[in-house]
Amino acid sequence: MKAQSWLSINFFTFFFTWGIFLPYWTGWLVFEKDLSVAAASSIIAAGLFARSFSTLFLFPELSKRFSLAFLMKALPVISTCILLLFLPVDSFYGLMLVMILFSLFYPNILPMMESNASLLMRTDNIHYGRSRSWGSVGYTVGLIVVGIVAAIWTESSIFVVMAVGSVMMIAGAFQYAPDALQEKVSPKRGSYAAVFKTPGFILVISICVLIQGAHASYYNYGFIYLQELNVSTAYIGFILNIAVLSEIVFFAVADKLFKNRPAAFMFFIASVAAVVRWALVGLFPSLWIFLITQLFHSLTFGLAHYAFIRYLYRSVDKQLIPTAQGVYASLGMGLSAAVLTQVGGLLYDIDSGLAFTGMSIAVAPAILLSIVMHQKRIA
Repeated sequence: MKAQSWLSINFFTFFFTWGIFLPYWTGWLVFEKDLSVAAASSIIAAGLFARSFSTLFLFPELSKRFSLAFLMKALPVISTCILLLFLPVDSFYGLMLVMILFSLFYPNILPMMESNASLLMRTDNIHYGRSRSWGSVGYTVGLIVVGIVAAIWTESSIFVVMAVGSVMMIAGAFQYAPDALQEKVSPKRGSYAAVFKTPGFILVISICVLIQGAHASYYNYGFIYLQELNVSTAYIGFILNIAVLSEIVFFAVADKLFKNRPAAFMFFIASVAAVVRWALVGLFPSLWIFLITQLFHSLTFGLAHYAFIRYLYRSVDKQLIPTAQGVYASLGMGLSAAVLTQVGGLLYDIDSGLAFTGMSIAVAPAILLSIVMHQKRIA
């Protein structure tokens, strides 16, 4: 199997599960385990804190000791086994413990997949956008399937679809991996210091922390928010998919449109789009506004993520890529999301719109940081 096809299949299967876990797990905890939104938010936030720790320390350490090809098999199997523990546990603290255990392994598949892509861009000349768009397709399919199934068999079926997706992920992972992934990357000793000394990395990761973290309310409360707007569960999956469809289109053309653009330019557009998106959702509680702002996802997530990958490709040493991906997943996708999930949960209990306007305020400094990045002429 060619590296491009292998990467596309594994992006698809992982993001199929990601499209279930990210937007629906809070709702599953609320409806299936009879928790309040605040209690479910605390469990999700605990998982995000665990995720920030594991992606920052556990994934880079594992990549020193095992090849990415081995980790591609091990992490999905371990994650699926822990996933099953959610079924018998009903207490708040028991669910929090399971979430923490799950978050020590499952989210590491994300930086692992991105590390695979970054390495294969160099060794096999794969097109990142082409394979990553299949991840977005997987996310789309996951959203649609859960929306339809939950409407027919209630929110209890969310877990079943997640379990089926996890088995698919294992099947994809056990396909023979490209040769470039069979060897250990062996990051340099002191690689954290080396990563942060890479020109522009601190600025780049700070921008990512703000832009990606500001998606916290959308990911965790979007499902519940749409229910507040009296949207049928059967249609919520399709509505959330508008964002992913825009992301698919973006990744399909990203290499052509932005391959030679500086990362600062891309981050500036993404940060402005984020401020506008979350302000509109928060200030105007309307289904039509929510639908229109879904198109912004190609910029607030897609462009920001692509900018980081291009920066990684241009500026970060090959041996440091797993560590850099771990830092990005930990701080940009984990820790900031954990903090803002807690903030969003408190604001949501006051008024649902505040959970989104709060994100607009939080992401605003990214605009200034991207301008500083441009002035410093960082790749």
